Amino acid sequence: MECSHLGLLLLVYCFLHVVLASGSPRNLPIMAFDEGYSQLFGNDNLVVLGDGKSVHLSLDERTGSGFVSQDIYLHGFFSASIKLPAEYTAGVVVAFYMSNGDMFEKNHDEIDFEFLGNIRGKDWRIQTNVYGNGSTSIGREERYNLWFDPSEDFHQYSILWTETQIIFYVDNVPIRELKRTEAMGGDFPSKPMTLYATIWDGSDWATNGGKYRVNYKYAPYISEFSDFVLHGCAVDPINHLAKCDKAQSSEAIPTGVTPVQRIKMESFRKKHMTYSYCYDRVRYKVHPPECVINPQEAERLRVFDPVTFGNGRRHHGKRHHHSRTSQAEAISI
Repeated sequence: MECSHLGLLLLVYCFLHVVLASGSPRNLPIMAFDEGYSQLFGNDNLVVLGDGKSVHLSLDERTGSGFVSQDIYLHGFFSASIKLPAEYTAGVVVAFYMSNGDMFEKNHDEIDFEFLGNIRGKDWRIQTNVYGNGSTSIGREERYNLWFDPSEDFHQYSILWTETQIIFYVDNVPIRELKRTEAMGGDFPSKPMTLYATIWDGSDWATNGGKYRVNYKYAPYISEFSDFVLHGCAVDPINHLAKCDKAQSSEAIPTGVTPVQRIKMESFRKKHMTYSYCYDRVRYKVHPPECVINPQEAERLRVFDPVTFGNGRRHHGKRHHHSRTSQAEAISI
């Protein structure tokens, strides 16, 4: 009897290990680049590799580069494996994000992964951000270090966007959960968006508030993308009506953070988060209404250097090109 219980526990452990290590929850389909994306800008700085499933984006003295999803989406799960440039990357920004700035110029929505380069010997940092209904005066940035070197290998970065929540994942470990509250009003993204990936020169703000800039003697800076997942409700670009079967889609798209994942998320945030807008008393005398203040977290974040945001200019850099931006280790976070 004891052996059977032990066997069951081992089976459950192995199952959880596989689920947590998987970069694509519930075996969502991975597509070739040209099945879901098109080049946005950059000419020869975007290269589709021979298998059609991987893409190189590069930044050099001439230009950056980027691609855009062929469809517009209202909610879903969106993911890609990304390998970042190595060595000196100060001022370089790689972005994997959703936006509708081309459709709603004055009241756009946005959900961002931004990867911020650094000087040699310093690690890449990740920034997440959310805008809704043109609320660019309220940046909802968070910044984190990682438990791995993102330039050594591919890692999966994912966004879950539903009517009530947004979750950011790294290697299927949730690192941030933003729940829609009544007090947020239109600040929660609620209009159809397109998915983008870009690499560009963010020298004015990305590294120590612009102290360290892109040095093009190290160019080209190459970011690699693969394992594309676009699993959401496609929307008609004219009437903005969703064309998917919501009941069917809900079975495949993750519904939120599981109890096991929540433990991982809390551990990640305690070890690796270096900034949260909720505790920035310089920018916000009164914290935004969705913030839940944790005194211990506030005290811990005080030890990190102040974050400079360049007066809100940073997000225009990745949008101005638009023509209409280890598994085993993950278990131990």
